[in-house]
Amino acid sequence: MAAFRIPNLLQNLFGEGALSASFIPVYAGQLGRQDIREADRTANAVLALLGLVVAVVVLAGVLAAPLLVSAIAPGFTGDKRTLTIQLVRILFPGAGLLVVSAWCLGVLNSHRKFFMSYAAPVVWNVAVILALVVWGGGSRSLTAGPLATAAAWGSVVGSALQVAVQLPQVFRLLRRLRPVFSTASASVQTVIRNFVPAFFSRGVVQISIFVDELIATLLPAGAVAAMAYSQTLAILPVSLFGLSVSAAELPQMSRDAARGEEVDSQLRQRLDRGLRQIAFFVVPSAVAFATLGHVVAGAIYQTGEFTRTDTLYVWGILAGSAVGLLASTLGRLYASTYYALKDTRTPLRYAMVRLAGTVGLGFPFALLLPGLLGLDPKWGAAGLTVSAGIAGWIEFVLLRRTMNRRIGRTGISAEFQARLWAGAVLAAMAAWAILALAGARHPILLALVALIPYGLVYFGVTSMLGVPEAKALWSRERPPR
Repeated sequence: MAAFRIPNLLQNLFGEGALSASFIPVYAGQLGRQDIREADRTANAVLALLGLVVAVVVLAGVLAAPLLVSAIAPGFTGDKRTLTIQLVRILFPGAGLLVVSAWCLGVLNSHRKFFMSYAAPVVWNVAVILALVVWGGGSRSLTAGPLATAAAWGSVVGSALQVAVQLPQVFRLLRRLRPVFSTASASVQTVIRNFVPAFFSRGVVQISIFVDELIATLLPAGAVAAMAYSQTLAILPVSLFGLSVSAAELPQMSRDAARGEEVDSQLRQRLDRGLRQIAFFVVPSAVAFATLGHVVAGAIYQTGEFTRTDTLYVWGILAGSAVGLLASTLGRLYASTYYALKDTRTPLRYAMVRLAGTVGLGFPFALLLPGLLGLDPKWGAAGLTVSAGIAGWIEFVLLRRTMNRRIGRTGISAEFQARLWAGAVLAAMAAWAILALAGARHPILLALVALIPYGLVYFGVTSMLGVPEAKALWSRERPPR
């Protein structure tokens, strides 16, 4: 895990988030103005610059692998340390290729071609799985070292394939793909200028994750693992709804901002529509995590040595994550709006405020609050996710307030939110009634009999309450007469 973490840091810092925030607003804006030739020049210049920087970083990472392993895994010695160094050296080039894949994603998204850029990571997963199957050959005697090496080489091959499957469509969209190292144009300088704050914003996110992991190590045994299980579930609605809507809206927002006609009005309409779409799906996700988290965690994890007690522990942590789930996802769209306006500094400032809140609240919520409430110290893990949620709300409020000063009033109405929360709460009550009637059953069966009705009741209630997003969903699902 330590070996995979180090190259992943390169991808997280240079890849999709930072590059999209700086490159897409400029490139999509040029497309919106029909300045195709300049757009091609910008894309080629950014690819050349990105390739140079990534090549230098990858080379440095390969050469400095022993130092990096000492920094991130100081307890590794002997064969374990040697293997980790070897894996880092294998993985670094693959991480560099994934950064190039992020450039492909920026080009495709700017042309509003979303399928291939987000389907491409499937190729990476398939390559890793095939490497393990072929290398393992079904033998149980194979040790962890060869398997880890196989996964590492599979990751590199998968990274190359992830780039390769996107290139044909990129070739069709760009009139001429010829990377040219040049920083002379104003558009490239804008990309570079906006990339730096976006890069540090990603760094702040990584620091925040590291702080949470550090605090979790101070809690009783099992807290770190339970946090990891919970975060795997909590990140799903953020990725499915927050990131997807934000990624889809950023190119069009950038085009609107570049046209210069009624920019504020167009951005407000697009932002508000995106906020409603996100909230429509994230509100029931948050309520499900808080009230039915044991059902979700049990269906996925409860087997073998993962007991019912472990499931309830993960549920408590997951319920804490529900506190800031809506703020985190809505904040993503606000950040994309700033990026569309070529402002990457404001999200960075507020990300640093969030980091300060995470640190300032995390320690007392995790280490002091359980004792004050008379709880087992292990529940400090739930306090940690609650404190992170509060910090997320602080960041969201700051992002919204500043944006409202800039383009006018935005956000979701209290009436709309009330309908969503009412639908989710009624759906949770229905799910609990079904669970009471079902009794003790296999976790997967309980998930089926509880979560499916939960979703149906939520969509039904919100539709009856006049939520446009629910009505649109039902109209798409009903067959034509």
